Amino acid sequence: MSELKVAGVTVPHADAIYVGGDWISATGRPFHVVSPSTEESVGEVRLPAAEEADTAVAAAHEQGRDAWGSMSVTARVAVCTRFCERLEDRLEDLGAVWAVEAGMPVRYSGTLHKYGAVAAWRSALDSAEDALRSDVRSSPLGEVVVQREPVGVVLAIMAYNGPLVTVATKVLPALLAGCPVIVKAAEESQLTMRIVAECAADAGFPSGVLSILCSDVAVAERLTADPRVDMVSLTGGRNAAQEIIENTRGRFARTHLELGGKSPALILDDAPIDRVLKSLVPGATGGTGQVCALLSRVLVSERRHDELVEQMRAAWQDLRIGDPLDPKTRVGPLLNRVARERTEGFVERAIAAGGQVVSGGRRPPELDKGFYYEPTLVTEVAPDAEVVQDEVFGPVTVVQTYRDLEDGIRLANDTGFGLASSVYTTDRAVALEVASAVVAGSVAINTFGPSVTAPFGGRKGSGWGRESGPEGIQEFTELKQVVIGPGV
Repeated sequence: MSELKVAGVTVPHADAIYVGGDWISATGRPFHVVSPSTEESVGEVRLPAAEEADTAVAAAHEQGRDAWGSMSVTARVAVCTRFCERLEDRLEDLGAVWAVEAGMPVRYSGTLHKYGAVAAWRSALDSAEDALRSDVRSSPLGEVVVQREPVGVVLAIMAYNGPLVTVATKVLPALLAGCPVIVKAAEESQLTMRIVAECAADAGFPSGVLSILCSDVAVAERLTADPRVDMVSLTGGRNAAQEIIENTRGRFARTHLELGGKSPALILDDAPIDRVLKSLVPGATGGTGQVCALLSRVLVSERRHDELVEQMRAAWQDLRIGDPLDPKTRVGPLLNRVARERTEGFVERAIAAGGQVVSGGRRPPELDKGFYYEPTLVTEVAPDAEVVQDEVFGPVTVVQTYRDLEDGIRLANDTGFGLASSVYTTDRAVALEVASAVVAGSVAINTFGPSVTAPFGGRKGSGWGRESGPEGIQEFTELKQVVIGPGV
């Protein structure tokens, strides 16, 4: 089977799909992997079709459920450990091909993979035994054993903006829980996920346990609607979530939804700006703005607005834009032309509504190729403005002002999202009070979160369910009580 050579990395099986432990020929249409930094094709792969989707579900349902779910937790941990060790051996390769196909700078992926993916899967491996251990309780009817059983076949739908971290926070926990997993990765993750699949093949999962398909929406819809799929776990947008809910509600399939955000950074008056910027800059600009937990709204008091904006302007203009394979690059290109045009549209409409662009707001004039857009600061926008309320998924940060702390908290909560947030202050007691008042699944104090070793997820329009930590493994289980009466 054919392979590709990309950025010095050999990517296997360009014309095949990893299904249930085997590489099988793909029968879908050809797909050109286009580099967002050059706008040129770096190779051609073959997409999975409906036939491969059906094969993956059949393998998971008929072979994976029993073979994997009946294994001891210790045995599952051993296989998953080999999988993660193979992935750790390939981190540099994974960062390089991700830079080529998605435009994410290797500087960014190096940090994200070390402190995100590796930290998450090591935590999951360490906590699996305790997370899945049965609990013995007493009751008027006798002894009660509370067991955790695998939920069944899991469909894990992933986005392009963090495939390896999503493997660590979604796929691995489901596998540890005893569920066979069908990964529906993004079309734009062809290279990355083929290396991930190669690592899975080396780990020796039993037949039917793991399949990886980088496919289009039609295949995703087919998989979601399949009655043999017991649970759908999505990392993606609201529209996809609504479709999943519609496709699964008739059979009462479980769903877990990790959706978008419009996360606020609430800066209190006592916070030193130089210390704030150390985490605010990467927290607001990482991944070229294509991060669900991005600190895309900065809330500052009216008194400190000008001081903060001036220092943010200098920091934003100091960000190096360019080739994502260059270790010095901080901001790479957006994923594709559509993503850049979407970002441009948000900024244009913000300006038309009275917003002021402080920095950025254009394509870099020195880069005539690639889907680049300068990291952009916008201020003087109304609280109900589109750029404040809706997720851009591009490098656009909005600065808002508040009158007092109560008003700041109100603004922090004044969107339909509730994924992540940050609070900056030197007063621990006040910080904890604010953290309790902010409606979000994650609140970081004087830093940028979330932690991937503790349960993380959204509220309101940011979804439901939790990933990471022991609770992230338990998300893929069903509880069963076994009542033991007299005579046994």
